[in-house]
Amino acid sequence: MAGPYTMRILSITAGAGGMYCGSCLRDNALAAELVARKHDVTLIPLYTPLLSDEINVSRQTVLFGGISVYLQQHAPIFRKTPRFIDRLLDSPWLIGVFANRSVSVDPATLGDLTVSMLEGRDGVLKKEFDKLVDWVRSESPPDVVNITNSMLIGLARPLRDALKRPILCTLQGEDLFLEGLTEPYKSRALGLIRRSVADVDRFIAVSHYYATFMTRYLQIPAARMSVVPIGINVKGFEKRESSRDNAFRVGYFARVAPEKGLHVLADAFILMKKQVNDSPIRLEAAGYMAPDQKPYLAGIQRTLERAGVAGDFTYHGTVDRDVKLAFLRDLDVLSVPATYDEPKGFFLLEAMASGVPVVQPRRGSFPEIVETTGGGLLVKPDDAASLAAGLLEIYRDGKRRAELGRRGAEGVRAHFTVQRSADRLMAVYDSVLETTEGTEKAV
Repeated sequence: MAGPYTMRILSITAGAGGMYCGSCLRDNALAAELVARKHDVTLIPLYTPLLSDEINVSRQTVLFGGISVYLQQHAPIFRKTPRFIDRLLDSPWLIGVFANRSVSVDPATLGDLTVSMLEGRDGVLKKEFDKLVDWVRSESPPDVVNITNSMLIGLARPLRDALKRPILCTLQGEDLFLEGLTEPYKSRALGLIRRSVADVDRFIAVSHYYATFMTRYLQIPAARMSVVPIGINVKGFEKRESSRDNAFRVGYFARVAPEKGLHVLADAFILMKKQVNDSPIRLEAAGYMAPDQKPYLAGIQRTLERAGVAGDFTYHGTVDRDVKLAFLRDLDVLSVPATYDEPKGFFLLEAMASGVPVVQPRRGSFPEIVETTGGGLLVKPDDAASLAAGLLEIYRDGKRRAELGRRGAEGVRAHFTVQRSADRLMAVYDSVLETTEGTEKAV
């Protein structure tokens, strides 16, 4: 498609209650960038309203409202309620009240609901799928539809049948959730996703690592897989001019949960402290913590207390964008030593954009991000001693630390901006539309 044009894009995402989630931030940032380019983008959330720390461009409407879906799953009477009751239950303010209190994202408790979403119109949530079709038919028809999470792939066939438009599905880390499901839900969910692969014209992975992994995991033909690396809005990310004191700050910025590896970083911090005697070194952590993860954090604090370094640790909680920018600027190094193969790594881009070098395990998408930017070191996964050695290297060599920080800041701006990501995404959309139009003409 030559020259400037406006594409109509329907992007369907999953809200995460009161949590800032990487997928939500990515989906909103990309939608905002495409809107700025004069494309007609509808970003519609499912379950709960979308939360972003930037300007939120998502619709206020919530489809598959979390309250309605839960009630229909567990109380058959709600599968027959009239629409005026559904509108009340699906109102964003009411969903927000419950979401802000507590929303479980533990796959061990969501197996039945996961399967119901993947069963589509054949499952107990048929009414919600009918409401989805009614809604899309009331809107201007899109040129493309992007389902931004493979856990929502049950939407693909109803949307394809209703709109007769290309359907894409973004892959952003769903295997972690799937692997956390209990049986028989895990096998059933995986089977339903694989069956629905045929309903999707193109899959989009957020890293080359994840494209390779999900091609095998979901049995996706390689020809229908594209890669659109993540990108961030670098506005506001700046390197600090000088330290506010003499302390060296090791940072962690991610959700507080075992799979993100804060306990590994705490163990490495203890080893690091033993090597630097009385030099002032601190461990600073920030990020969302679900209520059920409080015992996990308490266990880490006990470990630090037994080692005599509890006073050198601060957990700052969930932070908004302004506080996040200040938090990252104040760090000397960042590490989120995930214990699984992370497909995205937003926290790395945000730290490096602030001139902060990173030390990460050699797994998942971390190598391609660190090696592309040159903004950090890679160490052995699940190895506190190796992580401590990497952190100590950054600590002891100020010149190297500054050089890695400079490379990272430049590398993010060269390779991982939301503008670059939007360029790649539009290229995928154009390719799918050209392929679809060519097929229709041939028929």
